[in-house]
Amino acid sequence: MDRLILLRHGKAESDSDSGDDFDRRLAARGVRESADMAAHLADLGFTPQIALISPAARTRGTWDAACGAFAGAEARFLDELYHADAGTIRRAAESVADEAKTVLVVGHNPGLQELTLRLLQEGAAPSGLIGRAQRNFPTAAAAVFLFDGNRRPHYDGLFFPER
Repeated sequence: MDRLILLRHGKAESDSDSGDDFDRRLAARGVRESADMAAHLADLGFTPQIALISPAARTRGTWDAACGAFAGAEARFLDELYHADAGTIRRAAESVADEAKTVLVVGHNPGLQELTLRLLQEGAAPSGLIGRAQRNFPTAAAAVFLFDGNRRPHYDGLFFPER
């Protein structure tokens, strides 16, 4: 894996019909923002070969809205990504590192934001950038990192949806 893309799910409904958080679907805004973010990433050349996705309804919906921009990406739904912490997300991405140059993870906060902050700190990103990611990692936000030969992360982009 040379590049990792962390994509937070789009804006979701506040409640589901079942009352279960897992079943919350994307709101119309979430569908639009997810599709727009994926198109923006693809326009920049950030196209994954493998997408690791939490199985929750809102992350599945995010992938459904985004996958058209990532033709050919293999989707894998991993139970452990539902509300995963930063370490779990990183291990999941590293588990497919030999299979793809670019890996996308579609998941949830706070885990995605925490991993974004860790990778920014490991890569010695400027403090202003770290502060920006610490203050806010909204729905449909994406963080992109390159990895060098020593597996050290380097900031490659932080993208927030247009509202």
